[in-house]
Amino acid sequence: MADYDLSGLSLPYNPEAEQSVIGSILIDSELVGDVSQILRPQHFYADVNKGVFSVIYDLFTRNQMIDIVTVIDKCVIQGVFENDAEAKGYLLAAMKSVPNPKSIAKYAAIIIDKYLLRSLILASKEIIDAANSAESSEDVMDFAEQKIFDIREGVENKTLVPLSSVVYDQFKAFCDLLTQSQNNGGKPVMSGLGTGFGNLDGMIFGLNRSDLIILAARPGMGKTSFALNIAVNVAKKYRDKSICVFSLEMSKEQLVSRIMSSEGQIPTEVMRTGKIAGNAADEVKRVSGVVKKLQELNIYIDDTPGTNTTAIKSKLRRMKDLGLVIIDYLQLMNSVGNYHGNRVAEISEITRSLKIMAKELNVPVIVLSQLARGTEQRPDKRPLMSDLRDSGSIEQDADIVMFLYRNSYYDKTDPNQNACECIVAKNRHGETGTVYLGWFGEYTRFTEAIRNDQNGG
Repeated sequence: MADYDLSGLSLPYNPEAEQSVIGSILIDSELVGDVSQILRPQHFYADVNKGVFSVIYDLFTRNQMIDIVTVIDKCVIQGVFENDAEAKGYLLAAMKSVPNPKSIAKYAAIIIDKYLLRSLILASKEIIDAANSAESSEDVMDFAEQKIFDIREGVENKTLVPLSSVVYDQFKAFCDLLTQSQNNGGKPVMSGLGTGFGNLDGMIFGLNRSDLIILAARPGMGKTSFALNIAVNVAKKYRDKSICVFSLEMSKEQLVSRIMSSEGQIPTEVMRTGKIAGNAADEVKRVSGVVKKLQELNIYIDDTPGTNTTAIKSKLRRMKDLGLVIIDYLQLMNSVGNYHGNRVAEISEITRSLKIMAKELNVPVIVLSQLARGTEQRPDKRPLMSDLRDSGSIEQDADIVMFLYRNSYYDKTDPNQNACECIVAKNRHGETGTVYLGWFGEYTRFTEAIRNDQNGG
């Protein structure tokens, strides 16, 4: 154990700033709105000030009157003070100590600054403890980075949030959804990012924050192309969002070539060989227009092989306005721990880490996955949950599981050679079922379905 001791350390704290915030609100209750978005009871150091502000914040969130009488009453009920006289004496002193109530935002900034300094000191102790007991430096680095990230964001992962501070925002969001639905002719409103495939969005309600979405298929079904199509569609529609693609199998040049082929409807053979039937100058001019549009998209590609969740999360934390993460693909990822060849346990650890990452970053994460060969042995080769390779906890951790299946891959006489089924096998947000897509392999491009029938495969 390292030779350090924080027990006698005086942690940073400004009693005047804490009392001035409380006193300012008691002088003018309207001032609570100036600090309600940034200041919370846990930011205060002195227990008495923490207790008083907790009472004030509770009254504010309940839309109740805030004045010295109501605050005294609540403080005594909640045990902040033993009696009315003690509460009145302390609160009147706080009001008298305020230099200028209109400077409440500055006082709040001082409180938060001291809180962050205290948090850094305490986090440093936790990091030292973790480093002394850890088996892997990478584990500690991830732990340390997460701690600093949480402090920078002003977040405490273990803080219990009162229902009263959340329910109003959710009610407002619900009312907004009702209004949008009515303005849209009574149709349901998509809560997540649109994939660009309307029928799929109608089933999964878009790509929702904190969701882990597994997209699985046998080789050759087009799962990478489908994921890239979604990435481009999201980037086009949500220009303020950053879309991050982690490719563990294909190089960034190969991915971009596919995107160019899909968006410009350029045959993949032309992208590989440069051989065209028409005028080369005309083709260059046409493709340059596609390139210009692609350069405007906020898509980032990382083609580091054999990466792990820790490394991915570290990179994503530095992204601004992160909107969507795509990882291609699960079975090529490494875990941080050593599972001594137990691949099922290793994949289980990876999927759990990916779900936690999606929740921490509050973004949808699409992870591509292979399927076991068992599908090839059945008359009906449509994938099942049990076909997920090294399944472990994939089904358990995922919010949505989707399979791609093209019958024409196996049956060259199928009248729907361009048909693809997107089978939503698990959906925490709604029903499961099949969405039909169009597939144009020449351009590695998916579209909404165009079918000769609705029952053929």
